[in-house]
Amino acid sequence: MKRQRRIHKPATPQSESIPDLLVLPIEDCLDLHTFRPAEIGELIPEYLELCQQHGLLEVKIIHGKGTGALKAGVRAILKRHPLVADFIDAEQRSGGWGATLVYLSSESKT
Repeated sequence: MKRQRRIHKPATPQSESIPDLLVLPIEDCLDLHTFRPAEIGELIPEYLELCQQHGLLEVKIIHGKGTGALKAGVRAILKRHPLVADFIDAEQRSGGWGATLVYLSSESKT
């Protein structure tokens, strides 16, 4: 079952007066291929909090293989986030080192 939440997307310079709204499903997998590295600092913490609120305690974040810069950014956020109990590379069949499995605490630590 997909759960949805509206997330405010900052307006682009061409449309300063009309903000764009994205409807993102709250699922156990977040694919970052369409996001810029500058956007993950707010996106990942909000995603993790929503997952925990919806009872999703094991999630996968797909960051891709590339140069490893996005993976490093994701893992830096995960290391600091109070809801993250642990994280590991995904199994090869689930993305290998292009994805990270995240285990969330069932209790809020914020």
